[in-house]
Amino acid sequence: MRISDQDYFRSCIAKERQLAQLLGHQQIEECYESVGKLWAGAQALPAWTRDWAACGPLLAQHALSLVFVTPDDATEPDGAEIGQTRVHFSDHPSRDRALMFGIVKEVIRRLEHPHHAAQPLHPLP
Repeated sequence: MRISDQDYFRSCIAKERQLAQLLGHQQIEECYESVGKLWAGAQALPAWTRDWAACGPLLAQHALSLVFVTPDDATEPDGAEIGQTRVHFSDHPSRDRALMFGIVKEVIRRLEHPHHAAQPLHPLP
């Protein structure tokens, strides 16, 4: 079930703020002139949940695996697993947005729980 566009946008900003704090940015501001931009001092922070140029490097920096999930009775994937994080495309405006949100969520999980970061979602036989 998708939430309103405004609530979705707020959830994206909240995840970006959380990631910025985990990366060491403590004084994060949002300015009315720059709706949707977070600032640390005079530096604009990346829009990790909304821009591939910002989000893409997180895949490499954190060695994330990304697997599309297709239900047994379907021909198209309905979500993806990014590390231990699963995202459903129907919860997001697009597949791109779902993937970016999931990548940020997984990076946050790994930064908050570094001793669990390398464990796969499904253990290999």
